[in-house]
Amino acid sequence: MAAHPAKTQPFSIRLGPQADLLVADEVRRSGHSRSVVVEELAEEAAKTRLFPGIAFRDGKPRRAWAIGSGLDVWQIIEMIRSYRGDEESLLANHPLVTDSHLHLARAYAERFPEEVEALIESNHRPLEEIVELYPFIRLPPSR
Repeated sequence: MAAHPAKTQPFSIRLGPQADLLVADEVRRSGHSRSVVVEELAEEAAKTRLFPGIAFRDGKPRRAWAIGSGLDVWQIIEMIRSYRGDEESLLANHPLVTDSHLHLARAYAERFPEEVEALIESNHRPLEEIVELYPFIRLPPSR
């Protein structure tokens, strides 16, 4: 999820006992404020209703993934691009990815392009930065 760039409108809500317990547990687990937790949960619930088959993984930001594929939406979009749209080859080489996953990921990325592109961009770090962050990585000899 993107950071909250603009002030939001105040909104009062009363939660039932079960919802209140679940929100309180998520507040403890995440360390976020109650209002941030409720906003994130509401956004994710709305997205999962728009895109059945999408769920969200922990992380900062939380990431949309295609259930059953094992992959985040941004990873599926990267795969589609790396195969230059050759979905037949992609599906043949990645048996856990189905045509439905491809369709779902494309639709989600079309609706939330900033979210998906930001995750793709964050995965493309310069080699120097990766080596600095992970000095134990062995690089192949230069040619």
